[in-house]
Amino acid sequence: MKFTLYGRPGWGSVLVEPQLALYGFDYEMIDCGDLFGDEEARQRLAKVNPLMQVPTLVLPNGRIMTESAAITLHLADLAKSNKLVPSPDDPTRAEFLRWLIYLVANVYPTFTYADVPARFVPDPQAAEAFKTKVGEYREKLWHPVEAAAGAPWFLGNRFSALDLYIVAMTYWTPRREWFAAHAPKLTTIAKTTEGAPKLSEIWKRNFLR
Repeated sequence: MKFTLYGRPGWGSVLVEPQLALYGFDYEMIDCGDLFGDEEARQRLAKVNPLMQVPTLVLPNGRIMTESAAITLHLADLAKSNKLVPSPDDPTRAEFLRWLIYLVANVYPTFTYADVPARFVPDPQAAEAFKTKVGEYREKLWHPVEAAAGAPWFLGNRFSALDLYIVAMTYWTPRREWFAAHAPKLTTIAKTTEGAPKLSEIWKRNFLR
């Protein structure tokens, strides 16, 4: 059973790759190229995912999955494991689902809109103002996550995929320095999670090159 993950170092595929590794799935990583700056890269990925976004995961049966939260839940089902996703009878299940969807429905879209704001706001001056406002909104979105975070993991004593998301997303804007100053619990979770030996090469390849 082999998966194919289309991604880019440091991009959204890093939300899925460590899950594949922790479940012990056989997978191949395909660097899809710079989807913002390379039209050829966009057209290549469009053959697999018309939205031209990562992560894009090809399942062993050839079917395509997108949307990292959906992939997270599906991989847990395929693995028949509660290692990263609490089972329905786990008391942390509701909190897990709440914050998983919060991250992908609220925080993640701010990168879609603000990473290259000219895609949505053509005027350069207006685009820069738009980027600033979205960045300020993103910072506000992180405060409830920090308030809800437990220790040593987000769900308290229960490790989950949320901890993997936190590692990756704290590397993204507003970056680790901001999180250290404004979200110390998330910073601690990120540092603890990325210290796991089994995933060290994944984090290094994506963020520490």
